[in-house]
Amino acid sequence: MFKIGELADLCNISADTLRFYEKNGLFQASKRSGAGYRLYTQADKNRLEFILTSKSVGFSLKEIADLLSINLDKSNRTCGDAKQLVDDKLAQVKEKLAELERLESSLQSLSDACCGGSESALHCTILEALATPKKPH
Repeated sequence: MFKIGELADLCNISADTLRFYEKNGLFQASKRSGAGYRLYTQADKNRLEFILTSKSVGFSLKEIADLLSINLDKSNRTCGDAKQLVDDKLAQVKEKLAELERLESSLQSLSDACCGGSESALHCTILEALATPKKPH
């Protein structure tokens, strides 16, 4: 059995992070000691590692909860259920990447239009471009 600080140290997170996951329903202590300390098992540690790995690849708390529900009920769920969650997240990431590429292109155009010299900013092309209302497409 692990106390909260021990489990947090093993997983390289803070005890506050563990409490946050508990508060949000992703995680809970298996037992409490007579003195009221949270006590965690190896299974709890495995669940926490699942949560942390899911978080590290970009899943939200809600998505992690959905993955956990599949993981906890594997015999009644399908690989397709898990794959759908991953594919949905992948589509979100691709959409964000496309938006970042559009932003990169816009910023590159602004940067390329400016000489970056030491003269006054009275006629700075960047400031002028930002002050010009963008036309809807």
